[in-house]
Amino acid sequence: MVWVDAGARTVAGLLRDAVLLDAALRAAGHRLWRRPTRWLVPGDVLTIGVRVLPGLRLPVAVEVCAAGPEEVSAVVRSRPWRGARWSGRLVPTGTGTAIRDECGAGPLTRLLLRGLRTARAELLVEAAAAVATGAVVVATALVRDRTVLAARRTRPPALAGRWELAGGRVEAGESEGDAVVRECREELGCAVAPTGRVGTDLLIDAGVLRVHAAVLVDGSEPTALEHSALRWVGPDELEAVDWVDADRAVLPDLRALLAATPAAP
Repeated sequence: MVWVDAGARTVAGLLRDAVLLDAALRAAGHRLWRRPTRWLVPGDVLTIGVRVLPGLRLPVAVEVCAAGPEEVSAVVRSRPWRGARWSGRLVPTGTGTAIRDECGAGPLTRLLLRGLRTARAELLVEAAAAVATGAVVVATALVRDRTVLAARRTRPPALAGRWELAGGRVEAGESEGDAVVRECREELGCAVAPTGRVGTDLLIDAGVLRVHAAVLVDGSEPTALEHSALRWVGPDELEAVDWVDADRAVLPDLRALLAATPAAP
């Protein structure tokens, strides 16, 4: 068991970060040869080059099963170890989060875990410390009638035309909830009330991204003040939207959020 001085959402976000995973694998002699995105979601299939002998690595396909604040897990899809499963259960301890690794015994498991746990623990501790002192960016999952608001970006050029959850950086002395309210007022011209966190932390270039759910209040209606367009997206439409990469990593959580939202009377 490994203990990290950070909340479960932060630890889960680090465990699902393919950049950190690749660094841990390399430290243990393995390689991450293929990954769909930086932030892993259930259904993603990775190809890991497992070092079996000096200079010889065996490609192993691994599918992500869970990537949430309670558990991050994966299952092997390659023969002859198909079905071998690893699970990291995240247990809040009051002063941090304990990671309880659960996996089946076997030659592949021993190869993968040889040195990996130690390297992963060191990287997690270092990354969690950076999150604790770094900048925080909030994104708002603004929900109405089992739909979530998407906003089309105008900048920078590389992201113009893609869709995102509205938000921005938390200012000094400001709570995350207050930042959600301010950013929605500045970007959307509407009043909102935060209702809770969504998903895990996500490491991004600007710091750490944290998604908060929110609802409209005071009869407000969103307006595209800093975006080129707005649209309300239902659960069946989420995958078809050209989201920015970090927000696409939140889609499973958004789908669960919309499913749990009461329907309009």
